[in-house]
Amino acid sequence: MMKNCILKFVLLCAFFILLSCENKKTKPEIRTYRAGVVLSFDDAYIDEWFDTNQKLKQYSWKATFCVSKINTLRHSQIKKLLELQKEGNEIAGHGLHHYHAEKFVKKYGIRDYLKQEINPMLKLMTFYGFKVSSFVYPYGGRNSKLDAALSKKFKIVRGRAFCEEVPSKQGCYFNYSKIVYSFSIDDTHNHFSIPHLLKLLDYAKKNDKILILNSHKTVENVTADYQTKNATLELICKYIKHNNMKFYTLSDLNTLNKIYFETKKAQESNLAPFVF
Repeated sequence: MMKNCILKFVLLCAFFILLSCENKKTKPEIRTYRAGVVLSFDDAYIDEWFDTNQKLKQYSWKATFCVSKINTLRHSQIKKLLELQKEGNEIAGHGLHHYHAEKFVKKYGIRDYLKQEINPMLKLMTFYGFKVSSFVYPYGGRNSKLDAALSKKFKIVRGRAFCEEVPSKQGCYFNYSKIVYSFSIDDTHNHFSIPHLLKLLDYAKKNDKILILNSHKTVENVTADYQTKNATLELICKYIKHNNMKFYTLSDLNTLNKIYFETKKAQESNLAPFVF
């Protein structure tokens, strides 16, 4: 009798130990991409972007060129943008007139904003042969209602992360969302410095993050606001190459979103995750 009681007790203990171990098992972290950088360039500095691309091709870079005022571009500039797209770069929308979206909507409403700023831009860019799936807010002006409206027309919408914080709290990393934010690397931007940029890159590398950056006019020497030195971009390219990281476009982030949710579903069925 005593032996039976002891045996039952031992079996019961073994059962609870196994149950405890099972509960402690955690699903492996979903890993769907390599650490890297999204370089995005805003406005309509087509000639400068094209020249910079010629210099940085050696690093196998790629970027997202966010074009505004497409209706004012010369034929030669359209051809340059098409060539950039053919080489694997992305051409994104940045507004037909470059209106401050939040201010415009506050005065005229979202319907007029889409009618004046977005729909004609998409129509003309499609006519020229651009595959537009991303949109970037001029001046970073946005709100949740605009995000919701534009998310129906674009797969990725980019705003701006204006505040400088420690890298772990900075809002310029991809987080599996359609709404993303970038950090400005324009030379005269209040929060930009090479040491801080290197900290952001280091954080991305060590934590398998994708850092999202934005710029405007690319130049050899800075002479005004909204300019980024080619030397800064080359520094980023060398960092990416040296640390086995990867360049992404904004539209790549949409692909990563799809892979993430497919992988999450597959993980529940004990299938191996896919790495982009």
